[in-house]
Amino acid sequence: MHFKGIPQKQHVYADYSYVPLVLAAPVLAGFRDNKPAAYLCQGFALSALSYSLCTKAEWGIWKLIPYRIHASLDLASGVLALAVSQVPAIKKDKPAMLTFWAMGLTGLIVGSLSLIAAKPH
Repeated sequence: MHFKGIPQKQHVYADYSYVPLVLAAPVLAGFRDNKPAAYLCQGFALSALSYSLCTKAEWGIWKLIPYRIHASLDLASGVLALAVSQVPAIKKDKPAMLTFWAMGLTGLIVGSLSLIAAKPH
């Protein structure tokens, strides 16, 4: 059995579920009073929405970014979220820290599996 990763046509589900979940995370996980963490969640969500809307894929509105670049941005976002989880204002707030860990792991997994499935040019 050959593992093919996440196909481009299914990647949209990861993107457009990630954005509202990350926006709602401060309320859902109970750290809305941690302003740095809440603002970072907004930044991550808006960033993901921006490059999703600009991806050369069936679901992109403005076809500017090649899909492989988009998947690489997902991967980089995962690395950044893991790094952010160690910022003192985030690290001392366990729900915030765990949320950024979840965001990071999601970015690493979705980005990696999408790159596996992406056709090389």
